[in-house]
Amino acid sequence: MWSFFSREKNDFPYEIGEEVHGLESWSIWSLHRGKKKGPVADDVSVFVYDIKGGTDAKLELARASLKRLKTLRHPSILQYLDSLETDKVLYVATESVEPLGTHIEKLETDGPQRDLYLAWGIFQITRALSFLNNDGSLRHNNVSVWSVFVNTSGEWKLGGLEYVSPVDGSPTPPLKVPPQLELYDPPEKADSAKLKSATKCSADMWALGCLVWESFNGKMRARSNLKEIENIPKSLTPLYCELVGALPAKRPNPADIITKCRKPGGFFKNELVDTLLFLEEIQIKDKAEKNRFFSALSPQLDNFPANVCRHKILPQLITAYEYGDAGSAVLAPMFKLGRLLDEAEYQKRIVPCVVKLFASTDRVTRSRLLQQLDMFVSHLQPNVVNDQIFPQVAHGFLDTNPTIREQTVKSVIHLAPKLNYNNLNVEVLRHFARLQARDDQGGIRTNTTVCLGKIAPHLHPQVRQRVLVSAFIRAMRDPFPPARVAGILALAATQQYFLLTEVATRILPALCTLTTDAEKSVRDPAFKTIKGFLGKLERVSEDPSLKETMEADVHTATPSLGNAAATWAGWAVTAVTAKFYRSQSDSSRPRPPLTSKTLSKPASLEQPSSSSLSTTTSSVTSMTSLEHESNDTSASASDYGADNWDNENWGDMDTSQDPSSPTAGNAMPLGSSALTAAGGLELRDGWDNEEWGSLEEEPNEEIEEKHEVEINDKAKPTMNCNNLSPVSDNNTNFNSNWNSDSWADGEFEPIDDVTTGNPKLDEARRKREEKKLQRQRELEARRAARGPLKLGAKKL
Repeated sequence: MWSFFSREKNDFPYEIGEEVHGLESWSIWSLHRGKKKGPVADDVSVFVYDIKGGTDAKLELARASLKRLKTLRHPSILQYLDSLETDKVLYVATESVEPLGTHIEKLETDGPQRDLYLAWGIFQITRALSFLNNDGSLRHNNVSVWSVFVNTSGEWKLGGLEYVSPVDGSPTPPLKVPPQLELYDPPEKADSAKLKSATKCSADMWALGCLVWESFNGKMRARSNLKEIENIPKSLTPLYCELVGALPAKRPNPADIITKCRKPGGFFKNELVDTLLFLEEIQIKDKAEKNRFFSALSPQLDNFPANVCRHKILPQLITAYEYGDAGSAVLAPMFKLGRLLDEAEYQKRIVPCVVKLFASTDRVTRSRLLQQLDMFVSHLQPNVVNDQIFPQVAHGFLDTNPTIREQTVKSVIHLAPKLNYNNLNVEVLRHFARLQARDDQGGIRTNTTVCLGKIAPHLHPQVRQRVLVSAFIRAMRDPFPPARVAGILALAATQQYFLLTEVATRILPALCTLTTDAEKSVRDPAFKTIKGFLGKLERVSEDPSLKETMEADVHTATPSLGNAAATWAGWAVTAVTAKFYRSQSDSSRPRPPLTSKTLSKPASLEQPSSSSLSTTTSSVTSMTSLEHESNDTSASASDYGADNWDNENWGDMDTSQDPSSPTAGNAMPLGSSALTAAGGLELRDGWDNEEWGSLEEEPNEEIEEKHEVEINDKAKPTMNCNNLSPVSDNNTNFNSNWNSDSWADGEFEPIDDVTTGNPKLDEARRKREEKKLQRQRELEARRAARGPLKLGAKKL
């Protein structure tokens, strides 16, 4: 073969490989695979005509085909790359394709997915014929499954241009080589009377009808096969009957076919065709259209053929994000399609994009990346994670938006196996210590404890031994009930990492305190965990030789979590190491709805009364609410039942505050400090105003005046995180030291204040204080001008 393809010229920039069988019986060409010479060896197809072994008539057909292929450029016509003619062979290089006649026989798809794909292919050929007949005033005269080619993206391309003729020429179909191609000629070829009524597109429309039949039925043996329409889709049957009608004048124009079939209910009106046409025109779409399109794309991808998704849709998505204004909505379908790539291709095409995206300062982009981390983290190399991704992720621990902080905590679950010692055992734990102690969102404190329980197997044994007990005991002193439950369950889930002396001297005393907790959802797991630990101690007391087995994992670098699940703490493994906390709506505790005015209340005017309770969510902030203020003003209470820990939808954590929370009725209300039930940036941070930045709104005068009455009536001082009132008589010990910044003596230094040494932040804080003082002076002036108020008075 190689001697046959030896040429006198060496300037053809493509290597010619093995032959693709099937076409040679239906064409004057033989089709070969090829590669572009050079460092980038792109795949191509090379059509070869043997000049020495052919005839002059065939050579003229080959040259005519090459001429048309060079001059006709259309998305649905075979793409020409290069050509070379020697005295022995004519070479034509095109995009990499295979004949539809062989491709359709090995289609793996079936059912609705196959119909979607065939609709897209037939649409493309119809579009190509409309271009030839209407725009180019040409007849193709050779439409069949052997003149249509399929590229790697699954697109159908019209080729076989040997017999193209002008529409104003003779309507008689030309003689074909090889003769079996005449099977696709229209019946009027043998009837001169009917031939007189032929239109510019009637012959091609007949052949298109043959192509439709073979697409759904396989190879056509005789013209009479066209009467068998059982396998033709119902939405296409009327049009198909028109295409293969006996009267050429009544066959439709391809442009009319597209218009009719693109209407609702038409054969070309489906998800795949709509998606691919949108991507072809994405440059002229506005940003709102792109966001709607990409947001709805992910669920549709399951119905699309894999080769179309991988080679057609995915490159378009990557291009749309990198070079367009598609926004972060494109990330979900892009990562979903990334699963179709092999590892080498993923590293080449997706990973560089991921690294670039993590450096984005756009909150919505960062949020989507963190949410979808599990879809691509397995493809990230440890050095890329530690050097390029984790430094960007770590900024999220200090973000002023609770959603970003919470998603950053959750992302550590996926990153932990790839993090080095310093990033995991030092940096992550320092941030966790801060969040667990000082974050104003109960859900974030709760899920920090959950996350710590999940990453425990990856921690260094010495660090793990020092940190876990201290961290979980501190969680058990949290005023937020689910945080206390998380601490209990985390102790049980990681029980194989504790020395028995720690169990007896530190863990059990802390657990016993919770047996009188005000919340039954806290007491129940506390009793259960106490019984488990006591059972261990009792077994070792009866058989001291078991101590070594009980403590085997304490100093093991890579203990097996599966072994822990088989012990008495398996129930806690399911709760803590499988699911994050998610609160539920509780109709038995109705809350007054939040209004837009509630968000405008300055924290200094809030009163800890039951009538002014408001809720906050740290994790249900949707992507839309990060971009726009939501109009949803509903609020809900929390259900702290044990079932919350096994909720399958743990990705959307709903952490509405409970009245017993420090951020609810007995502490500073969060109406002005966090998010509405639908989301938005936090307006004020009620736990540590100097540590975290805040975005304050101007106070609403009507609300200020209303709260002046409440202040004069109740005369209660505003509370901060250092003088929280007890949740109940049984919870007085929770407020004593739960918000300490370190888990063990001398173990972690507190994280430096992010505002220290930053002139811009200092200036912003100074301006906030000035505004606060100015507002107070204005309020005092209005009070003086209005005179004393009577108790119970209310200004309307």
